[in-house]
Amino acid sequence: MLAYIVRRLLLMVPTLIGIMIINFAVVQLAPGGPIEQIIAELTGIDSGTTGRISGSGSEVSGAATAAASGEPAADSSYRGAQGLDPEFIRELEQQFGFDKPLHERFLLMMGNFIRFDFGTSYFRDETVVDLVLSKMPVSISLGLWTTLLVYLVCIPLGIRKAVLDGTRFDAWTTTALTVGFAIPSFVLAIVLIMFFAGGTFLDWFPLRGLTSEDFHELSLAAKVVDYLWHLVLPVTALVLGGFLSLTMLTKNSYLDQINMLYVQTARAKGLTERRVLYGHVFRNAMLIVIAGFPSAFVGILFTGAMLIEIIFSLDGLGLLGFEAAIKRDYPIMFATVYFFTLLGLVMNLIGDLTYTIIDPRIDFESRSV
Repeated sequence: MLAYIVRRLLLMVPTLIGIMIINFAVVQLAPGGPIEQIIAELTGIDSGTTGRISGSGSEVSGAATAAASGEPAADSSYRGAQGLDPEFIRELEQQFGFDKPLHERFLLMMGNFIRFDFGTSYFRDETVVDLVLSKMPVSISLGLWTTLLVYLVCIPLGIRKAVLDGTRFDAWTTTALTVGFAIPSFVLAIVLIMFFAGGTFLDWFPLRGLTSEDFHELSLAAKVVDYLWHLVLPVTALVLGGFLSLTMLTKNSYLDQINMLYVQTARAKGLTERRVLYGHVFRNAMLIVIAGFPSAFVGILFTGAMLIEIIFSLDGLGLLGFEAAIKRDYPIMFATVYFFTLLGLVMNLIGDLTYTIIDPRIDFESRSV
């Protein structure tokens, strides 16, 4: 097993580098980089950004003055740079590191990332690590509770559907799960707000944030209730669409096992149906379901929550990544891609190791990677 883990860890290196190269190349080809964002602010073009580069206020002001005083137009390939001082454009390139060739910039970035030095945001006066850590509580709250609820509901429901396969219960639950899967989470979020958060009907739940304004003044019990109270609507909007796939996976895994010889033998010995289903079938049927928990958590944690965060005013990683992409905040964009890719690769390895914990008969050592 140790040799298998070492091989998997070594394979992570070229995989991670390949993903970073692809993302780096795609982002460089996209128009509207950080220098264009600053130029757009100076020339009054709406670029969809807010704020400016930390510590560059004097430079921006100087460039604006130069542009207004009729300085020669910049001989630049940057869109909208006409009328700005060419020297200022060169200073911006040096500040962002764009005066270096692409391959040198990539190697420098990867060298810093290996040391987990992710730099400072272009448009916020904070390091990337501090920004990500400040947004993590929101994303962890959404991802953790969503994953737990999905598993707590889907596993018993999938087992029940397998036992009652082909019955009216199976048909109606499949229909309900399919409808829930077909409704986008952001549409469901708007419907929940309309019905339960002061919209057209009831005003039972808060509309924004994870806590109330007086959260720090509450007792411990009241804080827990307030926190869970704020999570009801966003988590509900996220979980309903996630029930179908895991429920059907659980059902099909059980159906594969129920008719096997060892199950018939257990029943012939007079064991109760509950003992057969949860004592004998569970380990084999739940292998793929439970082993996928780490990857499922990462998937729910870092994908699909952006619109939910926007709708419910939750300042999490989804919103941070969206704003970074709009503003072309490269340190945040590349750092999050690097970190989440690395985390995903590690979670895949943990998922494989979980297989061996659930069923010791599985031996990856004898299989090629």
